[in-house]
Amino acid sequence: MQPVISLRNLTTSFRVDGEWVPVVKNVSFDIAERETVAVVGESGSGKSVTALSIMRLVPENTGRIEGDILLEGQSLPALSEERMRDVRGGRIGMIFQEPMTSLNPVLTVGAQVSEVLMRHRSLNQAEARAETLRLFDLVRIPDASRRLGEFPHTFSGGMRQRVMIAMALACKPKLILADEPTTALDVTIQAQILQLLKDLTREMGVGLMLITHNLGVVARYADRVNVMYAGRVVERAETEELFANPRHPYTLGLMASVPRLDTPKSAGLTPIEGQAPDLARLPAGCSYAPRCPMAEPACREAPPAAETVGPDHLAACRRWREIGAAAEPA
Repeated sequence: MQPVISLRNLTTSFRVDGEWVPVVKNVSFDIAERETVAVVGESGSGKSVTALSIMRLVPENTGRIEGDILLEGQSLPALSEERMRDVRGGRIGMIFQEPMTSLNPVLTVGAQVSEVLMRHRSLNQAEARAETLRLFDLVRIPDASRRLGEFPHTFSGGMRQRVMIAMALACKPKLILADEPTTALDVTIQAQILQLLKDLTREMGVGLMLITHNLGVVARYADRVNVMYAGRVVERAETEELFANPRHPYTLGLMASVPRLDTPKSAGLTPIEGQAPDLARLPAGCSYAPRCPMAEPACREAPPAAETVGPDHLAACRRWREIGAAAEPA
């Protein structure tokens, strides 16, 4: 089956002091229908730029996209800007990070969703209102017919995010990009929103790219995971395989930094030492080597290639075999 979206050696660069600095480098992965693929990593790892590149929202004068992005086999970089506007919101929906500021405060929530329907599906005002009501019911907004005429300030953060999901689903897209969709929400509402997204994408046959730094969210909702560091995918695997058998030191570091209920309160967290690198001044070898407790001299000579660890499991680390052996029971 053809993937909904395929990234092929995607490289996105920005002009800094007259030079092109790549912030996403040779990223390749697919997302299938009804599949949730998580992209995880620290701030600055290239997660959001990957999503903006798919939407072609990188500024033309200061940014450039290389490689290919195939939406159901169609190359997005090859499209004109006019045709790309039909793709945005039509075939690809996006849910941004902050639900409290993503809606226009001077328009009713119903009008904002209806606008999308009239633009991309050529519905008249009455048809758009009826479809908006259906979408509000779909995303579980209570008393939807009354709330269509209300303004965003009357909605809680969780309800605003449901409106954003309705807007993303309005034109029956094939792909949804969710960039930290529960950042400003409490834990209970986070779980409701993420489960709703998971259920709706499966019901509607939509692919979902979930950008997050929350490994608990990844473990529960993602089917596959791409771990990014310094603009590169350093490990990729199915979710269960990744958590059971991590093979990159950065993945191990992310997992160790997550609070666990089965550890004593006095134990504290285990942070990853050091800082993410300056992308304009990357080291010659592995980008993670300056922070890696397993780094050896060879790691600082050349970037490691991604090697096959197992079925659909890749890791860009010279010492992945030793990491796996250390994790095995004696």
